[in-house]
Amino acid sequence: MTRPYDLIVFDWDGTLADSTGRIVDAMQEAIAELGLPERHDEEISTLIGLGLWEALAVLFPDHSREQLEPRLVDYQQRRGPARFEQAPLFPQVEATLAQLAADGVTLAVATGKGRQGLEAALDASGLRQFFAATRTVDEAPSKPAPDMLEELLWETDTPAERALMIGDSEYDLAMAQNARVAAVGVLCGVHDARTLRRCRPLGLLPHVAELPGWLDAQGRRR
Repeated sequence: MTRPYDLIVFDWDGTLADSTGRIVDAMQEAIAELGLPERHDEEISTLIGLGLWEALAVLFPDHSREQLEPRLVDYQQRRGPARFEQAPLFPQVEATLAQLAADGVTLAVATGKGRQGLEAALDASGLRQFFAATRTVDEAPSKPAPDMLEELLWETDTPAERALMIGDSEYDLAMAQNARVAAVGVLCGVHDARTLRRCRPLGLLPHVAELPGWLDAQGRRR
């Protein structure tokens, strides 16, 4: 059977890790600490996948980065590592990654997390061994800009047509579109099927554990 893709790039939060609730809680805590106007949980959850500053710009368009940055840096230093970095993986994620790696697929991560957050998550989850390359919002512009994916393609020497992006948000799938990379959405995270379909993914799966079966079906069609 023909292997349909050489590189599969995963989002982290909402795709591999069940972290949506923890991220919302952490953001609400930060908003309160910074003395910013209240926001509903749903307003925050729909922005998961963007970089922190991009999310804050949407939530608080009247507050500039220059106004918020000193207070936010102070808060982060006092608070220490964010608790949501320890969010549990969705069921069968580790087994799924192990299967894909055994099949010879190169795996990578493109996430709206900062580098410190991703490193903590990789250590806590035990998944570091599976990923040949990673990109965070500290090294490239936030999704939906294509830069994270384009850099991963370059680092792994993979043509765009041989790569696949997996994510739970429209920002993941729009990034893939902008990089001319195929994408599959998963429905275990922040955005629903109607929202994800606007980005024209090749498919929508309940969760990452369904990916090997989907890939097998794609391989049989080729």
